[in-house]
Amino acid sequence: MLAPAAAQQPIIPRSERPGLGAEDRRVPVDARAAPWNALGRVQSQVTGRCTGVLVAPDLVLTAAHCLVTRAGSFARPESLRFLLGYRLGEYAAVGLVVSVRMGAGFDAARRGPVEADWALLRLAAPLPAAPLPLWDAPVPPGARVMLAGYQQDRPEVLLADTDCTLLGREGALLRHGCAATRGASGAPLLLVLPDGRVAVAGVAAVAVRHAAGGLAVVPR
Repeated sequence: MLAPAAAQQPIIPRSERPGLGAEDRRVPVDARAAPWNALGRVQSQVTGRCTGVLVAPDLVLTAAHCLVTRAGSFARPESLRFLLGYRLGEYAAVGLVVSVRMGAGFDAARRGPVEADWALLRLAAPLPAAPLPLWDAPVPPGARVMLAGYQQDRPEVLLADTDCTLLGREGALLRHGCAATRGASGAPLLLVLPDGRVAVAGVAAVAVRHAAGGLAVVPR
């Protein structure tokens, strides 16, 4: 069974946190060091908090369901903020959102379909960090990937599973084995290339209920 890796909620028992499994493999990573310094928190007073990543100096990739308000409508772009390199209440820069583009057909009321659960946030000005490139080629099963986000049990620090694998692809969805729970929605699924560089293969949208892993959406 699957559950949306939704915007962060109050801390709940681990048995109720999807996407972790029996052994929690997540570790804190330095939000000031590459590649993690391209990540940050996407938040507003009407949507809660999720994770996002710079894919261009003025463009943030996140999950579309992170932009849905508690009333079930889309937040206005000007209400959204991207806190780059967030850690313990501090951040490298703040990005003001001026426009949003989502996956075609994504519906706020039903928070789906999952295949369209991605959004690109255009910022008012470029931010001072090196963006991570979007990967535009097939990713084979077994490829090494990583996933980091500001998750519900440790929302003030960036937690990552730094050594997991891609399990397969189903259309626009990538099935991975990375440990991550609520709050990691919108986080980049990072493909680790043979030369050590990383690229964004997809955006985290869904977590498996009783095991480590979930689904990431390929923006298109």
